[in-house]
Amino acid sequence: MTILVTGGTGKTGLAGVAPEPFKAVKFDWHEPSTFENPFHADTKIDRVYLVAPNEVDCLALMKPFIDLAITKGVKRFVLITVTQAEKGGPFYGKVHEYLANLGVDYVVLRPTWFMENFVTYARGIRDNDSIVSVTKTARLPFVAIEDIAQAAFDALVAEKSANTDVYVIGPELWSYDGVAAALTEILGRKITHKQITHQQQTDLFKYLGMSDEFATLLSDSEIRLEEGSEEAIVGSPKAIVGKRRLRDYLEANKNVWIKGSSLL
Repeated sequence: MTILVTGGTGKTGLAGVAPEPFKAVKFDWHEPSTFENPFHADTKIDRVYLVAPNEVDCLALMKPFIDLAITKGVKRFVLITVTQAEKGGPFYGKVHEYLANLGVDYVVLRPTWFMENFVTYARGIRDNDSIVSVTKTARLPFVAIEDIAQAAFDALVAEKSANTDVYVIGPELWSYDGVAAALTEILGRKITHKQITHQQQTDLFKYLGMSDEFATLLSDSEIRLEEGSEEAIVGSPKAIVGKRRLRDYLEANKNVWIKGSSLL
């Protein structure tokens, strides 16, 4: 068994990264010339962890590599998408559908919102004492990337592939107001959750470097949060529940949100 992890410098890829002597090669969804690189480094690759690019039409970028990988002997794919990406739907859903129709072993992991996003976008908390979102009262089972990486590892090495999709969620439901209250206790200063408009959130995502289409898609997903999209999957037989708790994560990373911190 030989596994290729795409996106090894990303959140879930990095969380599951192995130390030396394992190999790393250049791989870029936007550069098809790099698609052969993993197979030049190791001709025995038979399983692939797919981290999709942040593009609305990601199937157009991923299909050539998936097809190539099959010709190279890959028998199983594990794809990470999101809870709201239904098979056959837009964005990641098209890749999910393509894998399901290929006749190869596959698992699609559909994690909810990452705990790590509070660090990725830490400056708003550190500098402005606030968390912003389109939601008002929505509750989410925030999940740790380590738990997603564990689910991916289990799917990759399992003797028999599940050939289905599964949710990956955390053990508790949190509102953004609740997260703000927890951070207030942990940091010893008032942190608030501010509800902003769909357009304001879209503009913020664009400011962070996302395309217009992708920024709009992410803002749309926050509207669905308020409609209960994440609460609805808690208790689902398709859900893998991680072990890590958000309060513990916030405590462990509190130095990131301290005023004057230069950790980011």
